[in-house]
Amino acid sequence: MTLHAPLILDIAGTTLTDVDRRRLAHPLVGGMILFGRNWQSRTQLAELCAEVKGLRPDMLIAVDHEGGRVQRFRNDGFTHLPPMRALGALWGQDEKGQTGSGVLKACEAATSAGFVLASELRACGVDFSFTPVLDLDHGESGVIGDRAFARDPRVVSLLARSLMQGLLLAGMGNCGKHFPGHGAVKADSHVALPVDKRSLKTILADDAQPYRWLGSVLTAVMPAHVIYRQVDSRPAGFSPRWLQDILRGQLGFQGVVCTDDLSMAAARQLEGRTLSYTEAVITALQAGCDLALLCNRSSVDGGRELDEVLDQLAEAQLKGRWIPCEISEERRLNLLPRAPARPWDELMRSADYMQALDRLP
Repeated sequence: MTLHAPLILDIAGTTLTDVDRRRLAHPLVGGMILFGRNWQSRTQLAELCAEVKGLRPDMLIAVDHEGGRVQRFRNDGFTHLPPMRALGALWGQDEKGQTGSGVLKACEAATSAGFVLASELRACGVDFSFTPVLDLDHGESGVIGDRAFARDPRVVSLLARSLMQGLLLAGMGNCGKHFPGHGAVKADSHVALPVDKRSLKTILADDAQPYRWLGSVLTAVMPAHVIYRQVDSRPAGFSPRWLQDILRGQLGFQGVVCTDDLSMAAARQLEGRTLSYTEAVITALQAGCDLALLCNRSSVDGGRELDEVLDQLAEAQLKGRWIPCEISEERRLNLLPRAPARPWDELMRSADYMQALDRLP
């Protein structure tokens, strides 16, 4: 019997099918990720999450819900959250005669954004959001763009810390992404494999600084689908050098390492060939990842590829090609909220929630 449930999978619709229930009950599945296609209304979302928890109380229900253009749920009461660049823009907007007031306003707005984001998701049964983006805004990456707080790693770190405080106030963890930094490359890693030609010294002194400064409060980290050529020929998510030697060894990170979506062909490029889904999962786990994301496959050919991964990963375990890690399972469980969520109607009437809304830009 496995000691580790490393896979995070998706479902195709707004309700669970019998096939979904079978997959989610599999002992190698530890999480479900939601997308816009899984959304119809708050009531529907809450019912879906409740059914998932009824099947598996330990299932991590996650979503990419950052604000701005990456926000899966946008109506039926959900607040339209600003992109992180809007929070960074407040940093230098001091009130007349009050030096530093812009910094305080930006940090307060970031805390409010995190609190609103997490409170609304948790009221519907969602446990976790893959946020915040810690990438620096070099003005190079279109896929990052206004998802980044700022160019300065000090500004990014302080605003991210503030946003994490807001998430924590609502009982939610956080995920810094995309380690060690995606903002300095132009290629979109959804469709191509970007290459960053900078030295390790340069990256650690700039893009990776937020991971050093936020090590005590980060609960999860998502590595970038980027090759940093002077450090390793492998993308960061497949690189023991980046994940074990640098992130855990040099920077001291102790939380969850979760891959970005491995369903993208560009994300499965390694040493001149495209890995199968199972090969990509095993390679990421062997490199030092605790969790592996496979998104947008449930609706393709009935999710046949997901079933193949489940069967092949179980076989790899039996043959010793992949050894489950009890520490990784403890890390996964640590992402689950510890306290019950506030119901939606109660949240809407609460003074702290209303105050947080007023502080959003």
